[in-house]
Amino acid sequence: MSDTKHSTRAFSSLVVDGMERAPSRAMLHAVGFKDQDFTKPQIGIASTWSMVTPCNMHINQLADAAAKGADEKGGKAVVFNTITISDGISMGTEGMKYSLVSREVIADSIETVVGCQGFDGLVAIGGCDKNMPGCLIGIARLNRPAIFVYGGTILSGCHGDKKLDIVSVFEAVGARANHQIDDQELKAIESLAIPGPGSCGGMYTANTMASAIEALGMSLPGSSAQAAISADKQQDCIAAGAQVLTLLEQGIRPLDIMTLKAFENAITVVIALGGSTNAVLHLLAMADAAGVTLCLEDFSRIGKKVPMLADLKPSGHYAMAELVEIGGIQPLMKMLLDAGLLHGDCLTVTGKTLAENLADAPSYPEGQEMIRPMSQPIKKDSHLVILKGNLAEEGAVAKITGKEGLRFTGKARVFDCEELALKAILDGTIIKGDVIVIRYEGPKGGPGMREMLSPTSAVMGKGLAKDVALITDGRFSGGTHGFVVGHITPEAYVGGTLALVFDGDEITIDAESAALTLHLSDAEIAERRLKWQRPSPRYTRGVLAKYARLVSSASEGAVTDKGLENLI
Repeated sequence: MSDTKHSTRAFSSLVVDGMERAPSRAMLHAVGFKDQDFTKPQIGIASTWSMVTPCNMHINQLADAAAKGADEKGGKAVVFNTITISDGISMGTEGMKYSLVSREVIADSIETVVGCQGFDGLVAIGGCDKNMPGCLIGIARLNRPAIFVYGGTILSGCHGDKKLDIVSVFEAVGARANHQIDDQELKAIESLAIPGPGSCGGMYTANTMASAIEALGMSLPGSSAQAAISADKQQDCIAAGAQVLTLLEQGIRPLDIMTLKAFENAITVVIALGGSTNAVLHLLAMADAAGVTLCLEDFSRIGKKVPMLADLKPSGHYAMAELVEIGGIQPLMKMLLDAGLLHGDCLTVTGKTLAENLADAPSYPEGQEMIRPMSQPIKKDSHLVILKGNLAEEGAVAKITGKEGLRFTGKARVFDCEELALKAILDGTIIKGDVIVIRYEGPKGGPGMREMLSPTSAVMGKGLAKDVALITDGRFSGGTHGFVVGHITPEAYVGGTLALVFDGDEITIDAESAALTLHLSDAEIAERRLKWQRPSPRYTRGVLAKYARLVSSASEGAVTDKGLENLI
């Protein structure tokens, strides 16, 4: 490592130093550069601000705070934007097909701007689900000193004595369809569920990924457990902007931090928190970008020894804002470290190891019920169960907290898209004992691998949570709970066995033996396969068509870089 002044400007010096770079400097004078700024390290501040969603509506202010921190430490900050979409708004519509695609667009855009402009370091600030892995994929590709900042969690809404979040609204739709509430009650829940800025309030995908990235070592300690609108979050951004300058001076780059052991730490924390199934997909993708070999079997291996400790929504009782009040995830990580479940020697963006960061971490207050002690877990092993079998030869991801039961056998009710399945749930076609099969919703088939929050919430709202199961080659929202299996691979569109299921076929989901089984003989499956024909692609032009052509299997993180190898 080198701490010379020149090494802190390895990229910006190529853009602005010397007589021949006068045109570049002229352009930068117009956006506010002073003469002295050309001798400073340039720090890109990637902001995912937009008024598309409450998750990101405040991030312009956070970007300004990060820029202030970088400038005060002797850098020259340059704020730029990338996109965000809203899962919560687009859920259940054709627009949701763009959700996972946006992860790749965000990564590509950050790489494009930082690479083009010659920024020496980077702070990336994300709020909604795909922002976070998108930022980390871009950071890994660039491998320049960088820190990720989470935009922060939303506060809970409230109706009467009941706390609300976006999942409350989805489930209220099912309750209205089941005549358990009236239109006035649905309207009240809709109006009060989202009180202001910040990401969805339970241990859904946004809070899951923020926690995973902190455990990975790529956020400052405490970053994942702060309210979106708070002095702590402002200070987090200022500190991140300043710390990137320190990382530059110390020569610490993302790939020094994003190691296999660091990813194992992230998986461990996700399991302990009862986090989203999307963490599997995103951590695989982030590891791929970092050149780290991570696979589904790693989640199974780690899951056998890590307990689920957090009683957080959607399967539990508490919101992320309540976890913030008792200390966030730092005390939990200290518990896991003391139990020998975390690698304490992993380097982090503080320039210290994880163990050094946690040395003075406090304990949770006496009497709190959100985080169980190691001796009294909610579940003794992982809630994220990797299933295999003749219906998922490459694997599938189930979210089994134990509250749903560990085994379900039922008759298939097959739907070739999400909308048809939702209609059947709401109109009463789906009955006790059914296994709802939603296919052609995978990365290539959808395309885009939509989240099935509308159908799973409708199941909950209809009171069928323990009576039906749902399986799909699509994904689930972090807000999903119930007996559900997603990420089934190979997906139906590429000829996976899911494409061969008929109405009435018997299917078993067995979390104890980690098996997803279609009860047909090999000969019957082979005969059906001979008759199967791939559907025509739903999109032939534009970003969805390009994505479908490039994207890899969900079992590999649904990344687009792997697809390039098939085109060269």
